[in-house]
Amino acid sequence: MAFVMVVTGFVTSLLVANIIAVKLIEIGSWIMPAGVIIFPVSYILSDVLTEVYGYHRARQVIWLGFVCNLLAVLAIAVAQFLPHPGFWDGQTAFERILGYAPRLLLASFLAYLVGEFVNAYVLARMKILTQGRWLWMRTIGSTLVGQLLDSGVFITVAFAGALPQEALFTAIGVQWLVKCAYEAAATPLTYWVVGVLKRHEGVDVYDTGTDFNPLKVHG
Repeated sequence: MAFVMVVTGFVTSLLVANIIAVKLIEIGSWIMPAGVIIFPVSYILSDVLTEVYGYHRARQVIWLGFVCNLLAVLAIAVAQFLPHPGFWDGQTAFERILGYAPRLLLASFLAYLVGEFVNAYVLARMKILTQGRWLWMRTIGSTLVGQLLDSGVFITVAFAGALPQEALFTAIGVQWLVKCAYEAAATPLTYWVVGVLKRHEGVDVYDTGTDFNPLKVHG
């Protein structure tokens, strides 16, 4: 049950982040998609999954999140293109908010897979190297790498050629800093959740013999 709850939180935070990301928010001089409000939660829960259940289970959940996100995108696309009654005047608003540009979709999917898998891999490897000590170092360290790749892949694929190079680097840096600060601030909560799950589930997996191939979902 605890595992299911963590997986549900992971998938929910991913789907919600992708839906609200269409809105841009401004904090001081920083402009970023509203998805940063909840997307880092998926990384926190990915850390929890890898730390407690191991890379193999985290890998399955990452692919599950990918499939759920793809299903949501397909459902929205079908709803967008189905004919609507003449009295309904919300089609333009629906397309503006929920419609996806192919380039942004590609950027989102690639960034998600690269970032999540690298995050889980780094945390699993660091757990072996540190012999299970210094959880804070593993969660923050893996997030620094994973979120940098996530932000870098997304911004580059989505906006290369449309934004000046300096603006691209700035956008990557801002998103990376905000997401990593989020992870660092949530460290006490991560410690608590990991501790509760390890006691409740009676597991604490070390990936000493794990095949880290991200495509190997089974076995």
